[in-house]
Amino acid sequence: MENIEEKEPEVLIITEDIRSYIYETAKWANFLSIVGFVFTALMVLCTFGVGAFMSLMNNAMGAANPYAALGTAGLTVVLLFCALIYFYPSLLLFKYANAAKKAVLFADQATLSIAMGKMKSFFKFWGILMIVVLAFYGLIFLFGIIAGIGAAGVAS
Repeated sequence: MENIEEKEPEVLIITEDIRSYIYETAKWANFLSIVGFVFTALMVLCTFGVGAFMSLMNNAMGAANPYAALGTAGLTVVLLFCALIYFYPSLLLFKYANAAKKAVLFADQATLSIAMGKMKSFFKFWGILMIVVLAFYGLIFLFGIIAGIGAAGVAS
């Protein structure tokens, strides 16, 4: 039998250049997360003003208002859901930024691992959301084609 030597796994070396890149990325991520929090707060504030806006639209447009069927409460729930979708990636970016800064400043491997986990979750969230949006667009396109075929059949 051959003697199989166990090799130690290669260690990832983080150079000063890489540390500076991570630190600069963390600063930008922190900025983007704060902007995300501000826009989320503005979305929530605007959502609670939707009642007044809906009544104004109903008075101005009457039955032609496309959002009247959804109702004020329904539109409020939809807009709050959109704000929540916008808040979650901002929170992940904020957690990444704080952990990455701490990891670089204190050369803490465990905190760097946490930071990279938050970054992975951030991109995973946006990837899944993009798949959902593209699938939704595909369905809209498909229903549009079916409606066009149906309208052409009725017209002839």
